[in-house]
Amino acid sequence: MKETEQADNRISQSILKKPEWSSVRALYKAMGYSDHELACPQIGIFNTYNSGNPGHFNLNQVAEYVRRGVLQAGGNPVDVGTIGPCDGIGCGNTGMHYILPSRELIADSVETIAELQHFDGLVLLGSCDKVIPGLLMAAARLDRPTILVNGGPALGGIEFCGRASDNSTMVEALAMLRDGKITQMEYDQLEDFSNPTCGSCSYLGTANTMCAVAEAMGMILPGGSMIPAVFAERLRVAQKSGRQIVELVRRNITARNMINQEGLENALRLGMAIGGSTNMALHFPAIAREANVRFGIDDIDLIGRGTAHIANIYPNGSKNVPEFYKAGGVPLVMKHLESLIHAEAMTCAGVSWREALRDVKPVENEIIHSLQHPFHQNGSLAVVRGNLAPDGGITKPTAIDPSMLIFTGRAMCFDSEEDAADAVEQHRVPDQTVMVIRYEGPKGGPGMREMVRIMKKLYGQGKALTTAVVTDGRFSGSNNGCFVGHISPEAASGGPIAYARDGDWITIDIPDGTLHIDVTEEEFARRRNKGLKEHPLSEKGYLARYARLVGSAAGGAIVGEGF
Repeated sequence: MKETEQADNRISQSILKKPEWSSVRALYKAMGYSDHELACPQIGIFNTYNSGNPGHFNLNQVAEYVRRGVLQAGGNPVDVGTIGPCDGIGCGNTGMHYILPSRELIADSVETIAELQHFDGLVLLGSCDKVIPGLLMAAARLDRPTILVNGGPALGGIEFCGRASDNSTMVEALAMLRDGKITQMEYDQLEDFSNPTCGSCSYLGTANTMCAVAEAMGMILPGGSMIPAVFAERLRVAQKSGRQIVELVRRNITARNMINQEGLENALRLGMAIGGSTNMALHFPAIAREANVRFGIDDIDLIGRGTAHIANIYPNGSKNVPEFYKAGGVPLVMKHLESLIHAEAMTCAGVSWREALRDVKPVENEIIHSLQHPFHQNGSLAVVRGNLAPDGGITKPTAIDPSMLIFTGRAMCFDSEEDAADAVEQHRVPDQTVMVIRYEGPKGGPGMREMVRIMKKLYGQGKALTTAVVTDGRFSGSNNGCFVGHISPEAASGGPIAYARDGDWITIDIPDGTLHIDVTEEEFARRRNKGLKEHPLSEKGYLARYARLVGSAAGGAIVGEGF
C-alpha cells in the first residue's frame, strides 16, 4: 500500500481531512499548527511529569527528546498530560489509599484523550509503580501504535549495611536508630544521600519491575528500560522511540501485536527471572483483561514455579538496578531465557525478540547467571492456598531466607496497618508470631495499601527470621522477610482472614504452596455466626466508588466486570 493511501486511512485523517470537520482544523490552527503538520501522523505524547515525584522529575526532558524523534520521522507531536503518583510520597493515613486506585484513573485518562484527539500513535511516558501498569492497560485497551518510554532508575546512594542505600533504607534505618544501632548523625546523613539523583527507586521495586517487564512485553525498545535516569543514553533512546512510533503508525503495528498471550508470558517470565515485585500479580491480570487475554493467578504460579531466578538484584541480592543495567540488563536475561520465551513475539522495534537478541552474547557475571547456574530454582513469585486463603495469596520466595520458607507461628491479629505498626514500634511482637493484618484489601482499605513499613521495621529490629506477616493488603518490591499478601477473599468480603483470632496457629509452607490456620470448619462457622467486625469504608469521592466496584486481588483488583 502506498504511503499516501496509508495516510488517508489514519484515524486523524478521518477527521482532519473532512470538510465538515474544518472546525477541528481551525482549533489546531489557533495554536499555530500548519496544514503540513496536520497532514502528518498525529502522535500523542502522554507525559506524567510532575515536580512531586522523583521518578517522573526528568520526564519533561525525556519528552523533549521524544518530540525531536517524532519530528525527525515526519510526525506531528502533540503534548498531553496525566497524573503520575509516587508510592513513596503517597504514604500515611490518606495517601496510600489512593495509590492502587490511581492505576484506573491513569488508564481511563489516556483512553479519554487519545479517543478525543484522534491520535494515530501514542508515546506513553512514565516510570512508577502504578503508572506503568495504568499506561499498559490503556495501550491494550486502545490497541493503537504505542511505545512506552520510562524515565529510568535513580543511582544508588551512600553505602549502608553493605550495599548502596535507597529510599527503602530509611525505614530500616529508623528502627535501627530507635534501637540504638546507629547514631542520629548517621541517620541524618542517610536521609541526605540515600537518593542522590532523580529516577525510579534504585532497587527492584514495583516501578523498575514493571518497566523491565514492559520491555520484555515488547512495549519499550529492547535495552531501553533499565538505563539510569541521569545517563545521556536515556535521552537517545527517547529520541529513537519518537522516530519509531511514526514507523509503527506507517506499518500499522499496534499495541496488541505486543500485548497478547505470548507477550504477557514473556514479560512475566522475565519478571520471575529477575526476582520482580509481588505487585506483578495485580497488574498482569489487569493488563491482560484490557487485551482480551485470560491470564490469572494460576498462570502466575505456573510460570513462577517454572522459571529459575537468574538475576540477583536488591532486595533479592545486594546490587541495585543501575548495576543490573551495566551487567547486561533485560536483553541479557532474555538471551538466557531464549529457550523458554516466545522468541518470535513482536517488539515495538518492529522485529521479533529472536532478531533483537541476535547479537547479544549469553555471558554470565556477578548479577546475571544462566539457567544452568541460577540463584534460585524457582522464580520471584509463588501462590499459596489453604483454609486461610481459599482463592490464594502471593509470596516472594526469592526475597525470603531459605530457613523461613516453612514457618509456623501464633497469630497476632490487627485490623489496620497503623495498629500493626504501633505494635512493632512498641516491641510487642514476640518471636514465632504471624502478624495478621486485615481490612487492607482492595475493598477494605480501601485501595489495598502496602505493608512495606511493617516488614522494614521488623527487619530493622532483627526479627526478619523470627516473625512472619500475612495480609489482605499488598507488599512493595523492596520487601524481604517471610510474608504472604493479597489474601483472597479479603476480610471486607468475609474471607477467612476476618475470623482469625490471636493465638491461632498458622503455617506458611511456600514449597508446598499452602497457607493453613489450625481452626476447624466448625469453629470457623461459629465465628462467622457472630458476623463481621464493623469496618468503615470511605464514604465519599473516588475511594467510595472504587470500593463499591473493585474486584478481588486474586483477579488483579480490577474495577468493573471481568469476562
